[in-house]
Amino acid sequence: MKLDRGLSPNLNTVPGSVKKLEAAGYDGATSVETSHDPFFPLLLAAQNSERIELLSSIAVAFSRTPMLLANIGHDLNSYSKGRFVMGLGSQVQPHITKRFSMPWSSPAKRMRELILAMRAIWACWHEGEPLNFRGDFYTHSLMTPMFTPQDIDYGAPKVLLAGVGPLMAEVAGEVADGIILHGFTTEKYIREVSLPAIESGLAKSGRKREDFQISFPAFVVSGRTEEELKKNKKAACKQIAFYGSTPAYQRVLAIHGWGELQPELNRMSKEGKWDEMGTLITDEILNEIAVVGEPEAVAVVYKERYGDFVDRTTSNFISKDDEQLARIMETLRA
Repeated sequence: MKLDRGLSPNLNTVPGSVKKLEAAGYDGATSVETSHDPFFPLLLAAQNSERIELLSSIAVAFSRTPMLLANIGHDLNSYSKGRFVMGLGSQVQPHITKRFSMPWSSPAKRMRELILAMRAIWACWHEGEPLNFRGDFYTHSLMTPMFTPQDIDYGAPKVLLAGVGPLMAEVAGEVADGIILHGFTTEKYIREVSLPAIESGLAKSGRKREDFQISFPAFVVSGRTEEELKKNKKAACKQIAFYGSTPAYQRVLAIHGWGELQPELNRMSKEGKWDEMGTLITDEILNEIAVVGEPEAVAVVYKERYGDFVDRTTSNFISKDDEQLARIMETLRA
């Protein structure tokens, strides 16, 4: 199992941060799209590292076109000498239409086509294939030598797709190199819903499970002291409640018989009761969604729960010192 850690969106701190992550033995450094561009930190990270993989986890796919993503992916992979992994996610409809002013329809079908279009562009650049992609959502049929990159030594980057529902998980299995499971999920949901959908997608593409990566940033709730653990539990409950208020995630709660909690959380979110929402997350719910305990204990539990199918994780494993971090890494990689 590979262990990744997030980079700060503060560009001034990225050079020092990525050097520390590489020295500590992390396998990957990730950048997420929230209030800042997700790709700029990875460019700086590439400039200030030698070994560590660089992942967008995630960048919002539907706010961009396949050609734009193909250009960004190519440039980052070339500059980092083959270390870039493009992690994409769909976001939800209100953000795409109201924040980005971009079209939304049939997200799983659109995502499948977007990735295939991106791959067609890369095939044109890296393998000399004529560019003639024509789909329901995207069409790319023009490419001239002036717009074709020449620095093609490292090929196209790998693509990971974030997914919660079975349709998106199946798309990931069919056209992506891996999936980024959402932290707001459970072992039961993954085994009963996500993994079968991935296998169905892999069967469509004629690939095997070993050709595919599963990344799972599970909630890990730990602390170096009892006080820190209590504080982190409270914060995790608030974040879980926030995700639980979203209709798209109701199916995760429903598989455990907690489906009625979602509309209640949604109602409270509309009333701005963010702190109160966290109190509805019981210890039972917390312990299903999160791995809770002392620093080294959570690594053992994480490995026992998910180790047979997770290939990499960005979960935050708190450690008291460098020696304990090394033991945690050893446990996860065993």
